[in-house]
Amino acid sequence: MRAVIQRVKSAAVVADGITTGQIGRGLLILAAVHRDDDETQLRWIADKILKLRVFRDEEGKMNRSVTDENGGLLVVSQFTLYGDTRKGTRPSYIESAPPEKAEKMYNDLVHYLRENSNLTVEEGIFGAMMEVSLVNDGPVTIILDR
Repeated sequence: MRAVIQRVKSAAVVADGITTGQIGRGLLILAAVHRDDDETQLRWIADKILKLRVFRDEEGKMNRSVTDENGGLLVVSQFTLYGDTRKGTRPSYIESAPPEKAEKMYNDLVHYLRENSNLTVEEGIFGAMMEVSLVNDGPVTIILDR
């Protein structure tokens, strides 16, 4: 799995004119499933998201997690994170999981985050054309790859 994580003051996702997920302070997670991923990668990335220390403590150091801050999580599927542009100018997505596998693992990721935290976990709609808006906090952007 691969995830691009942004610390946000707020974020929202809209599909077909309907807001499907919205958070205040927390993390926006753009998530992609690799064709070889299984439950091991999913749990690793989910646990890392919940424990990642990217929020400032009282001394101004990034020493607190989204869990410590009781922030929100907004999870959006984005298969294009596995786009390979080493050859040519049109990305190849052969490393991305097929849609059936990717959708199941995306749903499992959202479920795992909900079951293993007390945080508000919002989401986009798998496979939909979405508009994602956010107010970066920092900005702080982290890439997780497993």
